[in-house]
Amino acid sequence: MFETLTPFGWFLFILLLIWSFIWKGIALWRCAKKNHTAWFVILLVINTLGILEIIYLMIHHNEIKKEIENSKNSKKINNIRKVKKKQEVRRDRNKR
Repeated sequence: MFETLTPFGWFLFILLLIWSFIWKGIALWRCAKKNHTAWFVILLVINTLGILEIIYLMIHHNEIKKEIENSKNSKKINNIRKVKKKQEVRRDRNKR
């Protein structure tokens, strides 16, 4: 089978392989992070050259976007808490 491939055929084969691995890796990582076990198994077993993986990422895009926003908000809240705590420590020192 592989003896009949031309150099362009090899190039195309390797390009599709890389394309598939990238999308599969991103989708599997998201599935594992979200505990979507059924999706994880389906994406792991079925090879669709990235098509099914892209569909999964498009379906769950809003969840991912909300998660990113929540993590940014929690970082802001933590920074605000740290600043307030420093201000309280300074006030306590000034009172003494």
